Amino acid sequence: MEYYEAVSDAFDRLEGLGYEWGSSSFVNHAPMAAEAMARLGHGDHLPEWITGILRRPYHDTPARKLEIGWGSDDWAGALGDFSRVADWTALFERELAADPWREVLARWWPRLLPGLSVALTHGVIRTSHAMRAMAEAEGRGDDRRQRRELAHGLGYWAARYEHRPLPPADRPQKSQKSQDGGDGGVLGALDRLVLDGADFYARARPAFAIPLIHAVTAPAAVRLACAYLPPEQHAPSWRAALAATAAIRGFFTGRPHSDPLAGIGQVPPLGEIAARSIELGDEHAIKLAEVAIRHDAAAPDPRFAAAAHVANRLIARHHV
Repeated sequence: MEYYEAVSDAFDRLEGLGYEWGSSSFVNHAPMAAEAMARLGHGDHLPEWITGILRRPYHDTPARKLEIGWGSDDWAGALGDFSRVADWTALFERELAADPWREVLARWWPRLLPGLSVALTHGVIRTSHAMRAMAEAEGRGDDRRQRRELAHGLGYWAARYEHRPLPPADRPQKSQKSQDGGDGGVLGALDRLVLDGADFYARARPAFAIPLIHAVTAPAAVRLACAYLPPEQHAPSWRAALAATAAIRGFFTGRPHSDPLAGIGQVPPLGEIAARSIELGDEHAIKLAEVAIRHDAAAPDPRFAAAAHVANRLIARHHV
């Protein structure tokens, strides 16, 4: 199934699911993983996978309360109030209907960026997947589903927002080229942050497989988003990603291996790793495999495959 068709169908079927599920209020990862799966070229697996996902006990979305003022400052008082998540989504639906989606992002990105790390960075990750889906839908004539998903991503980010001051405004050194061939400054630093996260994950091999994955997928989400943001927003985005990944790593207290490839056996090709992640059906494994393939294609490095392979192995232990 072609990417646009697969994503459109997936967003249709996933519409109306709660933002969180289960007794521990896990984040609803389904739209993000569905977009990643389609990007990996496995759209044909989506219908069956979604059927399984829909069996989960999703929480009902809080009912709308009061319209959040459009273009005024009363939105600030609603930041971080999850009971207003439907109001937030409605606000973004209105703005995305009225203005080009890149303009809406440029307006709201700086407002939401200090809250990037909350909810284990899932606000920015869901938003970035929706941004790519919107970009791919341009020229198709019908982007209603993608636009709606972008509103959901932004709405969840705003509703779970907690202000975390950004690190000092230092700029990274220009020591290498970035993926898109630009200078080795901010975008190159984001590329390095993703690779460093993959390296750390492959060496750490944590007892709890999931949380540390976000030290790879969060900076990758920010890097992806920068393709659709004004250049002046790239540096603060890098600073927020740097702080978020440091916080995630702070929860890991083990002793990482010195060599990311030592003791894990033969690492399969990335295509096989992606297929295995889809066989497992785990959203985090799927998203990490997509990040590994995307970044390895731009700057090949065996540590991307090592991280995704280790994640598959660790996650598989809990699927037995």
